[in-house]
Amino acid sequence: MENETAFAAFIEVWLHDQLGVNQVLTELLKLVILVTLMLLIALILWFLAQQIINRFVNRLVKRTNTNFDDILQEKRVFRKLGHIIPVVVISWLTPVVFTDYPEFIPTANRITSVFNVLIIIRVLHHFINALQVYLAQSHKYHDKPIASYTQLGKILIWAVGTLILASLIIGKNPLYMFTALGAVSAVLILVFKDTILGFIASIQLSVNNMIRIGDWVSIPKYGADGDVIEINLTTVKVRNWDNTISTVPTYSFISDSFKNWRGMQESGGRRIKRAVNLKISSIRLADEEMLQRFEKIELVREYIKDRRVQITRHNAENQADTEASIVNGRRMTNIGVFRAYIRNYLSRNSNLNQEMIHMVRQMDPTEHGVPLEIYCFSKIKTWVEYEIIQSDLFDHILAVVPYFDLEVFEVPAGSDFQKLANLNSN
Repeated sequence: MENETAFAAFIEVWLHDQLGVNQVLTELLKLVILVTLMLLIALILWFLAQQIINRFVNRLVKRTNTNFDDILQEKRVFRKLGHIIPVVVISWLTPVVFTDYPEFIPTANRITSVFNVLIIIRVLHHFINALQVYLAQSHKYHDKPIASYTQLGKILIWAVGTLILASLIIGKNPLYMFTALGAVSAVLILVFKDTILGFIASIQLSVNNMIRIGDWVSIPKYGADGDVIEINLTTVKVRNWDNTISTVPTYSFISDSFKNWRGMQESGGRRIKRAVNLKISSIRLADEEMLQRFEKIELVREYIKDRRVQITRHNAENQADTEASIVNGRRMTNIGVFRAYIRNYLSRNSNLNQEMIHMVRQMDPTEHGVPLEIYCFSKIKTWVEYEIIQSDLFDHILAVVPYFDLEVFEVPAGSDFQKLANLNSN
């Protein structure tokens, strides 16, 4: 410091003795020269630091095996860290520059301290951004709500940094600011209610593995049905199937009901569950003529033969007089043969997962007929292919209904009534 003080004295002698400047103006010009030199030195050192970071650090980063330092470099963490150098230089030279104005030194030191804190806050902010990118690229954490925790980290950094900045500006101990903060904690809780609820929800979602990035979720209350693309501290973004984006409060996944399709996506198939309504009046006992026609259908030929043997044995054992009436004893029905046909058709369909349950069941009759429900699982789970498989399946089922002397129930249309009216008029 003695060399720097001697340099300041040299400038004063040079201005006063050699140039003949009066004492008052000498002190002012000396201050201007020292401030200019200080800023120039700080600027040069900042430039050199940036050049070193851009060249040396870049080369060093490329040689390492880890990917984290590359992300730090991409997020400009090292460059932000280099901003500390000129501030440190200015802080170091401040006592020399303001030798003749010692009352300015505390204020100057306070300003440099404020800049130091701001730079540290920015460095930590960019470091958290880099950490978020690194964890998002990690196989272990790519589907976790990392953004929630990084956002909370940024909030804490800026909150603590702001309190430290305020304490520096007003000249109070930072502990005093934290003590004063406790007095308004109720107001802060009210202001940051959504943030606090979102953070708690993020922890619960992560610990209980309720949703991940990439999950297909359905939330009817918010009109969201699609893939989770982002989980933040306060919101979850869902890309719907029409490519719109729904923003859902994070806490809603804890407080409200939602459906996560991950179980289906990770299983061996996607469920197909749909019914065909058959007209009740078309259901009848199968006589010999019908059975002979049905036996020509390959998928039910063996079924009919086996059932013939079982029914004949049963009727003989119970001495049923099947000649007197068709309702005596046991007989097959056209809907029963149709159910057998669909079961065999499902078991031979290569698009269905045969290791998972598949069945055809008759539901309770309604005013819309008898529902015949098909329950099975498609091997392919992606939406477009799944819909094609499901459509092909029911295209075939609806097309073969008439071959079993059955009819699909339909609510009469206006044209049906018009045809009926024309028949009556004729």
